[in-house]
Amino acid sequence: MSCLEADPEVGRPEVSPSPDGTELLEGAPVALGGPRGFEVTRTLPNKHRRMVGAWCFLDAYGPHELAGSAGMRVGPHPHIGLQTVSWLVAGEILHRDSLGSLQEIRPGQLNLMTAGRGISHSEQTPAAHGEVLQGVQLWVALPGAGRDAAPSFAHHPDLPVVTGGGLSATVLMGELAGEVSPAACHTPLVGAELTLAAGGGATLPLRPDFEHAVLVLDGAATVDGASVAPGPLLYLGPGRSRLRLEAGPETRLLLIGGEPFDERIVMWWNFVGRDHDEIAAARADWEARSDGGRFGRVRGYDGPDIPAPPMPITRLVARGRTR
Repeated sequence: MSCLEADPEVGRPEVSPSPDGTELLEGAPVALGGPRGFEVTRTLPNKHRRMVGAWCFLDAYGPHELAGSAGMRVGPHPHIGLQTVSWLVAGEILHRDSLGSLQEIRPGQLNLMTAGRGISHSEQTPAAHGEVLQGVQLWVALPGAGRDAAPSFAHHPDLPVVTGGGLSATVLMGELAGEVSPAACHTPLVGAELTLAAGGGATLPLRPDFEHAVLVLDGAATVDGASVAPGPLLYLGPGRSRLRLEAGPETRLLLIGGEPFDERIVMWWNFVGRDHDEIAAARADWEARSDGGRFGRVRGYDGPDIPAPPMPITRLVARGRTR
């Protein structure tokens, strides 16, 4: 999924943590493709807290009724220095990229694209699709040692599941409760979809050296005493060895976490770099794209590429994970 804004940060510049260290990060509506475009709710990067572990971008969308609608149409656009993580609750998305990948994703499956030094891709609702589309798109910042690697794409249709006490947890990335996802990680992190039956409760083990956050996708829950509903991202911070979850109605949540990411990054448009010149060079390469160039070509998408926004007048500055 593309970030159509040059500066993707949302929310208030300051957030007051509660006595237990939690922070409620409000999201903001963003229309992909303009005011009448496909609307998502963005909670990362937030102006106060830009990252959770290496997770640096989080858009949640839907449920969108697709009757009479073209659904999602995100034209070819570039990435560097990150991984895109696509996860659906309902519906289908068709992925194309400059490596020649053509892959439809459905609920319970993971699409993982590692941009490395450069890749381009498109995403759209396929011609044959269900009535509802709902899901999340996340980015993971690559560390300095891996951010210039060759691009790659992987589709994981079968992921490990942790069950017990009314909880079902599908492990998208990393390790949770002894189950390890096959998806490639470049820093210690975790991503999981958690489902709880109505009125159910469960305790989930966590790594205390990770910071974590929870997003409600459906329903409502109490997370370590904090009431949460769809919309904001509940930041939990490091130092927790377990997480108590209690559902009201049947509830679906997204858990993300990882070791605090200490590298300072420049996050501009669809690029994650380390300084202004790196971002400017990537933008120039995209605007001058060719079949044999850095970003290649996406074949088969019936629409135009997304142009890069203009560079800012002032130089971009690398930032840490919090303001």
